[in-house]
Amino acid sequence: MTAILGLNAFHGDAAAALVIDGELVAAAEEERFNRVKHVAGFPSLAAAWCLADAGLEPRELDHVAVGRDPRANLGAKVAQTARRLRNPGYVVSRLRNMARVRDVRNDLAAAFAVERDEVRARFHNVEHRQAHVASAFFVSPFDEAAILTLDGFGDFASTMLAVGRRNRFQVLERVTFPHSLGIFYTAITQWLGFPKYGDEGKVMGLAPYGDASVHSEAMRDLLRLGKLFELNLGSFTHQVAGVDMTWAEGFADDREDLLVQARVPLRIGARAGRGDDEALRGRGGRDAGVLEESQLHLSCAARTQTVARIRRRS
Repeated sequence: MTAILGLNAFHGDAAAALVIDGELVAAAEEERFNRVKHVAGFPSLAAAWCLADAGLEPRELDHVAVGRDPRANLGAKVAQTARRLRNPGYVVSRLRNMARVRDVRNDLAAAFAVERDEVRARFHNVEHRQAHVASAFFVSPFDEAAILTLDGFGDFASTMLAVGRRNRFQVLERVTFPHSLGIFYTAITQWLGFPKYGDEGKVMGLAPYGDASVHSEAMRDLLRLGKLFELNLGSFTHQVAGVDMTWAEGFADDREDLLVQARVPLRIGARAGRGDDEALRGRGGRDAGVLEESQLHLSCAARTQTVARIRRRS
């Protein structure tokens, strides 16, 4: 028997999942137990429940995988950190978080209420994007597949294209900080008047009721497609001020506005208020439309590169 525990730790929506002999047997988010929406920190209750539900003892774990790797995309991280030396508080917080992710054995032992040496598993730090790729492909019914994963940021990358074959995958492309479709969607969500972590779902709910043609040119100016995509950084602030989704405990308060407020009214009109339903629907619809175009563009790129590689092997 091979038992693998996967952890999303010190990031929003902390969670745990247990795989035994290649089969997912238990998975849960921490918020289901402590009732704190989008809770971060370490998923102690979720990890303990996964083992209890499977009837497994901590000493029976063979591997523990954490979906963060401080060594991933290190060159890009160092370059960006050097630019942030004028903001020492941000640099210190990032280094502290990286140290916590690197060694979670003590946290896991505390979650299981056992001594550290009773957790005998091998620990692995997996690059965030590659963890998404693996979780999508390895449990799929496909022997070969084009793989696309994207969100805000994880280990300094927002997007990854890969090709999967049998029990392996090969990374084809990465998009790294500061370009991110997740940041684009979060920024527009904030601009529409929804500042909380997870409020993007509200804009998704409004989008089908909106007119996708509203503000289309202005939205396309914020997000430009090419070989993959890039943001118009002149309208965003995260590349200067930083954006942190790795709080230690509890719920995230209002995030820093990611769009440059002084420029937004000139580019896509006055900021909508929560009571302005028509404006919210229209802008939400266009936001979703541009995101959909970008995702289809990336999907085509992933398919094209995957087919080319499969043909070269044939």
